[in-house]
Amino acid sequence: MEGKNMCELPPGFRFHPTDEELIMYYLRNQMVSRTCPISIISEVDIYKFDPWELPEKADFGENEWYFFTPRDRKYPNGVRPNRATTSGYWKATGTDKAIHSGSKYVGVRKTLVFYEGRPPKGVKSDWIMNEYRLGDSGGRLPTKQNGSMRLDDWVLCRIYKKGHSGRADETARVSSTDDTAITTRSDDSNQEALTLPRIFSFGHLLEAEQYLSLSHLLSENIFN
Repeated sequence: MEGKNMCELPPGFRFHPTDEELIMYYLRNQMVSRTCPISIISEVDIYKFDPWELPEKADFGENEWYFFTPRDRKYPNGVRPNRATTSGYWKATGTDKAIHSGSKYVGVRKTLVFYEGRPPKGVKSDWIMNEYRLGDSGGRLPTKQNGSMRLDDWVLCRIYKKGHSGRADETARVSSTDDTAITTRSDDSNQEALTLPRIFSFGHLLEAEQYLSLSHLLSENIFN
């Protein structure tokens, strides 16, 4: 997908901020109404849309999309946010991750998965959200004002589809024990399999080359 403001960005630009950068340079500025020099994160009430509708609402992004979004209350007298959409709902998964800048706690990252349907019979999808929220000392308190159902704060959300993010941190989740086979063929059509990790380094390639050469020599000595 081409972002709306691609003409304002230099060729080859990639937006891959760290958790700390999202909190310190983007969400904090949003909370004090300080705009970024380039519009790269849209203000969208993401819960009014299903996740597959969001890419076209983004200012920028190809495999992941960022949004500033307000949050509505789930119950009139509570502070729990409402995360239901037209076709489903976002459900938190795992434990929240504390985000630090140096030794200072500055925010939290919550991971959510989109389920189609209504709880408790929703069907899990491949759409993932990372929700970034400021720490207690960094943002406004979620207080009720004039009977409004809206929480008085913003969060920053990163939306992507599982397997399509293209990020190093997603690739790293692939187990190093998930092996694939490289096969060599001798003159008499017998096969030998060399198992290498799916994610391997240049050193692994050298080891493979040495192994294949040794296998070739052995087969020549045995069958000639």
